[in-house]
Amino acid sequence: MATLVTDNCQRCRFTECVTSCPVSAFHAGKDMLFINPDVCVDCGACIPKCPVQAIYEDLDLPDKLEEWIEINERQVKTLPIIKAKEIPYEGAEDRKKALGF
Repeated sequence: MATLVTDNCQRCRFTECVTSCPVSAFHAGKDMLFINPDVCVDCGACIPKCPVQAIYEDLDLPDKLEEWIEINERQVKTLPIIKAKEIPYEGAEDRKKALGF
């Protein structure tokens, strides 16, 4: 499988993770990111870069978040690749605090 982005990224879209990806597996949605499982090489470099702990290796994914496997697979089909750090979603810092980070 691959590394994937989960719901903590919603309304945050911090992009520090993107700069650590050696294969450009990230895709940018309006309010969050997604990882293409067909491109991801499971290096895990992006995981510690996420300030809201939204990225997981599929083997470490909590059961309650399993739906995000299919969501990432579906979303990357229509969204553009993102390779560089961008400005986070408006209100991202507030969301980060609300998530406890």
